[in-house]
Amino acid sequence: MLWGIDLGGTKIEGVVLNESHKVLARERVPTEAAKGLEHIVGQITKLLDILVEQVGERPTQIGIGTPGSVDPQTGLLKNSNTLALNNQPFAQLLQEALNIPINIANDANCFALAEAEMGAVHEQYPEAKVIFGVIMGTGTGGGIVINGKVLNGRQGIGGEWGHTFLDLSGGDCYCGDKGCAERILAGPSLERYYFEQSGTKRSLKDIYADYKAGTDPVAQKTIDRLIHFFGLGLSNVVNVLDPDVIVIGGGVSNLDVLYNEGVDSLKKHVFNPSFNTPIIKPKLGDSAGVFGAALL
Repeated sequence: MLWGIDLGGTKIEGVVLNESHKVLARERVPTEAAKGLEHIVGQITKLLDILVEQVGERPTQIGIGTPGSVDPQTGLLKNSNTLALNNQPFAQLLQEALNIPINIANDANCFALAEAEMGAVHEQYPEAKVIFGVIMGTGTGGGIVINGKVLNGRQGIGGEWGHTFLDLSGGDCYCGDKGCAERILAGPSLERYYFEQSGTKRSLKDIYADYKAGTDPVAQKTIDRLIHFFGLGLSNVVNVLDPDVIVIGGGVSNLDVLYNEGVDSLKKHVFNPSFNTPIIKPKLGDSAGVFGAALL
């Protein structure tokens, strides 16, 4: 059996898969992050006990998907939007609580692994060796899978294109830098830009609807800006990694414009006479994180 747990800001999801990746059990519990680190560990332990009761045996190892990543040098979790986890020996505490070996990876890495092994890449491009998984939602992140294995990197930041420099117009980022890709391409960043230009707060869904209808010049400006910087930002990944397939997840991935005008924008900046890397939508949706954790 393959056991996985996906730790989110509001919920913790667990799954048990068989060798054929069929779901044997799947449950959720609230994260209740405001109650602190020990409570989060307790919630994960509680969830595991529920899964054990359903399948009738305990795991010998388990994969964990987390916001942020474990620093290989210090063993401490970093870059998590669940603030109680940052600068804490989360992996060590969890392993002591569960008393089994664990393998932790960033949630974007879990997304990329799931789509590579079970999802859209597996179905459409089964021969792909190098996959770059993009998250464009409330944040912007990424994960690299090579020959079925997650590339974490020496510092545990492999694939983190959301904090590469894109343009100073993005302003200050919570990471301490300026102009990060996340500050331009994430859903809240697009909504913030629209508000700055129009003085009106609107959801990305509504902004995109007006862009499609051609009724709002600020919506046009917002999405045109997304198209430009999507191509510019992702071309840096292509020029360095040259993946076989790119799969895009998160709420912004639902915008069809990325797969035509966005690809045209990318072509302008790739260091090659042509660009033929498939850029595809995901298959697994919200399931990708927990499935990817199990596949670890």
